[in-house]
Amino acid sequence: MSDTYRDELISHLPALRAFAISLTRSRSAADDAVQDAVLKALVNFDKYEPGTNMRAWLFTILRNTYYSSRRKYHREASDPDGLLTAGLAVKPDHDGRLQYNDFMKAFSQLPDDQREVLILVGASGFSYIEVAEMTGVALGTVKSRVNRARARIAEILELGDGPIELTDKSTIAVVSRSL
Repeated sequence: MSDTYRDELISHLPALRAFAISLTRSRSAADDAVQDAVLKALVNFDKYEPGTNMRAWLFTILRNTYYSSRRKYHREASDPDGLLTAGLAVKPDHDGRLQYNDFMKAFSQLPDDQREVLILVGASGFSYIEVAEMTGVALGTVKSRVNRARARIAEILELGDGPIELTDKSTIAVVSRSL
């Protein structure tokens, strides 16, 4: 394995962790998922084609690892009110705790498929085409899921057509209709 490959892989760790946290809703589970994904990437580094999008490759490994683990464990702790996850996360100071909590409550109400594409397109900056390739879903379906997710968040947060009063770029990218 070359130093360039290892260095590039390391440079994507923060984004992988952020994506894993959005999927698992738990920092410790996210760390485990990232560790599993990186281990798989290292074991299979000979399958990576140099010159292609390593970030997308790593995100695909992470996503597939996450969904494989979910299929293995049919029993999950139910947390509809967010009480358990609220105790596990440290809230950022960027938009104020109330606005952030409102956003996270709205975001957690989205179905997994909408939440996933919204994070990939909005917060992680992947194109619709890249997300379609990573998830194995048709391009039109990805666009539709992103659109429905953004509309639902706007509805829950009662944003209407007014300005978004958020300052965090990732949060704005997730709820913004214009990328």
